[in-house]
Amino acid sequence: MDTYHPNRASWAPGLLSPLSPTIIESLEARSRDVQERTFCKWLNTKLEANNYPPMTSLVKDLSDGVRLIQLMEIMGDTSLGRYNRTPRMRVQKAENVNKALEFITSRGVKLTNIGPEDIIDGNLKLILGMIWTLILRFTIADISEEGLSAKEGLLLWCQRKTEPYKEVDVQDFSLSWSSGLALCALIHCHRPDLIDYDKLDKEDRHGNTRLAFQIAEEHLGIPQLLEVADLCDSQHPDERSVMTYVAGYFHAFSSMEQTETVSRRVEKFAELMQSVWSSRNDYQRRVLELLRSMSEMRMNWAAKSFVGTYADARQHAASFQNYKQTTKRTWVTEKQDVATLFGNVQTKLKTYGLREYVPPPGLSLIDVDGAWNMLLKAEAERSKAINAEIRQIKENLRHKFADLANDFERRLRIISTELVSIEGPLEEQMQQVRELQTRMPALSDSLHVVAAAEDECRDANVDENDYTVFTMEDLRFELELVSQSITKKIAFIDNQIVSRNMTNLTPAQLEQFESTFRYFDKDESNTLNQSEMSAALASLGIVYSDEDMDTIYDQLLQDYGAVTFEAFINLLVNIMEDQTSPAQLRESFRGIAADKPYVTELDLRVAHLPASAIEFLRQAMPSAENDMGEPQYDYERWLDEVFEQDER
Repeated sequence: MDTYHPNRASWAPGLLSPLSPTIIESLEARSRDVQERTFCKWLNTKLEANNYPPMTSLVKDLSDGVRLIQLMEIMGDTSLGRYNRTPRMRVQKAENVNKALEFITSRGVKLTNIGPEDIIDGNLKLILGMIWTLILRFTIADISEEGLSAKEGLLLWCQRKTEPYKEVDVQDFSLSWSSGLALCALIHCHRPDLIDYDKLDKEDRHGNTRLAFQIAEEHLGIPQLLEVADLCDSQHPDERSVMTYVAGYFHAFSSMEQTETVSRRVEKFAELMQSVWSSRNDYQRRVLELLRSMSEMRMNWAAKSFVGTYADARQHAASFQNYKQTTKRTWVTEKQDVATLFGNVQTKLKTYGLREYVPPPGLSLIDVDGAWNMLLKAEAERSKAINAEIRQIKENLRHKFADLANDFERRLRIISTELVSIEGPLEEQMQQVRELQTRMPALSDSLHVVAAAEDECRDANVDENDYTVFTMEDLRFELELVSQSITKKIAFIDNQIVSRNMTNLTPAQLEQFESTFRYFDKDESNTLNQSEMSAALASLGIVYSDEDMDTIYDQLLQDYGAVTFEAFINLLVNIMEDQTSPAQLRESFRGIAADKPYVTELDLRVAHLPASAIEFLRQAMPSAENDMGEPQYDYERWLDEVFEQDER
């Protein structure tokens, strides 16, 4: 069978609907029972505190008006005058009740739909409403928290006090209190010595509630107005009863805080007075030290002189900059701090009605401001002197670097222009390029002089130069560019000479072989390493085993020192003469393509060609896309373009 959960409404199968009249009447009856018991206990706390016997029944004990008058005299802290202390007749009881109700009304408490006869006849519902109005007026109405009052203020107070406790979520004065943890949290928040909240069994609702009731009554003087079952075993704990009980916590802890406030006030005043005298002495000591330090700095600057060198001027500038970033900032902070300290002293003295503090002569804030203005004037003069000393040096360094940089760029431009202008027979071009190459080392060495001039500018913090548009990085880049151009030009002429001498190759073949060599010469060194050579040959349809490739590569190194363009061309000539005719190449491609008139990238990969060779062939061979959008490479057409004669 489903059971009731304290934090939500849960109804077992077969029970009446929560909205049925029977259920509503039952809940209201239970609520009245709880209210009657709670309100009676609350009233008894007032009576017993004034040596009156407690009540046992609200209906019976309030019916003659005697107890009601006694309660009003206690709550109002005044006498209501003569009344019938032992009334026997209904009219006497009515007079007593009416006197009490008139007093309640005179205190600004609005009573609705209740008259003397209702109390005399024991109308419990109206009696409970009247007592709740009294509780609101004399217990809850004076509760205030952040501008909220009464119920809202009490709820906010509970929420703020229990906020650090993750198991507690106070949203109302009913189900939020059914676990007992909210009460334990309120006690622990103010008196952690009375309860160890962390060791509580968070699932033991009855135990936690019982513990809170016991501690509150024994140690805090909060009477137990509720029973454990009123909170833990009720589907909906009565809001008014819970509010009445929780209000006792608010008043108990507020009184505790007020007592602590009085003690703290005296303690704070003593500490404040001690701090005033300490702050005054601290102010005088710090102002004396600040004035002395600023005076010494002005005299130190006045005594300094320059020796006429940049190193000396730079040392002065560094020392002055260090002063601004360290010493001066410390003084700025100290100046502000002593002004704040002085203001704090005066504020404290004025707050407590004490005589205003007057510093000794020469130690006022006006004296500090005067000394500070003198320091700023001396600082400005010092800055101008240093700047004037190094300004001319910087200007000279700008001219020096600009002259060297402009001259270097001019010489470099001459070589670049001559390189572009070279023409004539290949051998004469090679001779002219070689002559230009011999001039490069001297030009490269002169760049070190430019770099040294730039270092001098950097050391002098010269960031701008209106006399040249070139930087060291610009010149170094242009020098490297010209050097590379000369190297490439030599390689190009050398390759052209080799190509010219290869009379047994067609121009188309030479162009194809040269473009292949350039493509696989990744580092532009005009040589191929073994893997580059292997890939280049494979791209031309020439594939050897690893062992044969090692032999060929070693032989080329032995004959040429490296696989140069000449070595590569001669190797291809030998291969073409020995074994590779256009017909043989065509037959090789047909084998790879499985007799198709085209090859695909997959065919080339299945044939285990190197990736670099496949990439070259994909770029070199004409292609067309099939219906699937995949490229098909026309090797027949490519071979026709490469070879002038078709041997098919």
